[in-house]
Amino acid sequence: MGLQAGAALADAPDALAQEFVQFCVDAGVLKFGEFKTKAGRLSPYFFNAGLFDDGARLGRLAQFYAKALLASGIEFDMIFGPAYKGIPL
Repeated sequence: MGLQAGAALADAPDALAQEFVQFCVDAGVLKFGEFKTKAGRLSPYFFNAGLFDDGARLGRLAQFYAKALLASGIEFDMIFGPAYKGIPL
């Protein structure tokens, strides 16, 4: 993906976000309903990143990272992904 692709993505961040949400729903990573958090709060959704658990899903997730990073216009020389589950922030 070249710089022109990054510029084009900057024009459509909402489309990229919608595509990502749809991917998460289709993969079963994002679920809507009534969920109780460990803190006891109710949430209308549940995001289980642990379900990005095969090569196809991880590859697609990596594509979303790349597109979002290019669209941001931020200069970088490396990136780090999120910690895998269960690590409190």
